[in-house]
Amino acid sequence: MKDLLVITASDGENLKLAKRFVSSGEQIGANPTLLDLTKLDLPLFSPQKHSELGIPSTINTLHSQMISNPYWVICAPEYNGSIPPVLTNAIAWLSVQESDFRKLFNGRPIAIASFSGGGCMELLISMRIQFTHLGAQVVGRQLASNSKNPAQDSSINDLLNRLLQMQPLKLEVL
Repeated sequence: MKDLLVITASDGENLKLAKRFVSSGEQIGANPTLLDLTKLDLPLFSPQKHSELGIPSTINTLHSQMISNPYWVICAPEYNGSIPPVLTNAIAWLSVQESDFRKLFNGRPIAIASFSGGGCMELLISMRIQFTHLGAQVVGRQLASNSKNPAQDSSINDLLNRLLQMQPLKLEVL
């Protein structure tokens, strides 16, 4: 049974979409856990705040949960043509958790999905660029949905099957 973390960066439609991924994950034999970033009390990241606070305990807990799940699905809405602030803030904090800013993400299989008011393509492109930059293996297929084009169960299942067939890369620092 593969451990799967389904992350939502919204408490609205993307939370509903994330719950569908959890349900589908259970049906195909994965061990999914839902993580709602909107429920975490994450301080706004800044280098000054990082210097003053160090790493907040909320980030340590988040990091532990994320590192213990080898597969991630990230469901996020498009905000102003890009990544929502709650997700960007979490990534910023997580990237200073270790001396290597890529360590948490490097080699990790990630699927991306969105329910947005518009087409959500700018968001999906932005997430693909950011997670690839951090070293993740982003599944080639993504899920874009909205009220006129709702996510189909077959698409969710296909995306999960593609994700869970991937192997996390074991990267060594040379």
